[in-house]
Amino acid sequence: MRSQWLTALIVLIVAAASAAGKEPAMKTETSKPAIEVLDGAFRAVVSADAPIAQIAKDLKFTEGPAWMPEGKFLVFSDIPADAIYRWDEAGGLKVWRQGSHNSNGNTVDREGRLVTCEHSARRVTRTDKDGKVEVLVSTYNAKKLNSPNDVVVKGDGTIWFTDPPYGLPQGQPREQDKNYVFRLDPGAKEAVAVASDFDMPNGLCFSPDEKLLYIADSGKPHHVRRLTVKADNTLEVGEVFTVISPGVPDGIRMDRDGRLFSTAGDGVHVFSPEGKLLGKIRTPKSAANCTFGGPDKKTLFITACSEVWMVRLNVAGAR
Repeated sequence: MRSQWLTALIVLIVAAASAAGKEPAMKTETSKPAIEVLDGAFRAVVSADAPIAQIAKDLKFTEGPAWMPEGKFLVFSDIPADAIYRWDEAGGLKVWRQGSHNSNGNTVDREGRLVTCEHSARRVTRTDKDGKVEVLVSTYNAKKLNSPNDVVVKGDGTIWFTDPPYGLPQGQPREQDKNYVFRLDPGAKEAVAVASDFDMPNGLCFSPDEKLLYIADSGKPHHVRRLTVKADNTLEVGEVFTVISPGVPDGIRMDRDGRLFSTAGDGVHVFSPEGKLLGKIRTPKSAANCTFGGPDKKTLFITACSEVWMVRLNVAGAR
């Protein structure tokens, strides 16, 4: 059944565009059916006729969506534009920060502060509620990070992030010998390496109980691995949870029931906790990242190349 919240939004935008004598700024459907049901269990996740709405277009390369619960708005990065945008139902799309150091991944910590991976500055920062930006970490073993990519915050306040060299500024030497997955403990100034055997570690997310960490490898394996988180916040060698095709896994998220949402070349693939592909939420362009948001965390926002899309779900995202 179509969400009243999303339907009202679509009506408002279409009406505003008509009044201005312009084309609507967002589409309500992709060129193909947006929802592809591969298993009957997928209907518990999203309705087969759920509309997918475009809320941003004509950007450069969108990434790092994160929902700001206190302000009730979405932020996301446009990496080549060196900007972070914000979007909400009332105000639409606006520049939130110009000069973001080519930020990529974003997440929100338990205090509602934005944690950001900055490619060109080769660091992870936190934006306090007063707008002040604090550098959390920029080195490992006294050497510069590659180009922090994606990030997640655990319930105990530890910050976990991936560091492939995708965003290493041209002309700057690489200083890390591997593409690590890092953990930053509260109050620490330097990261701890928790995994070093990934080709290109990328998106990451915890299971709802935080006993498992899922990490996407967007390099040669193009798979998602599942690792056990030990009591001391180290990781046990993990198993391959799923292989993504077409495309590669990039951003990943999990809902409250333990289903994994992974971006791919044709949209977002949704897997059962056992790793079975249940269905797809298709986007016209390759999807790079996604996040849950909205008042009830039942809206999935998807960054896809130059666009951002959203679709209402029947399930909420995990914290």
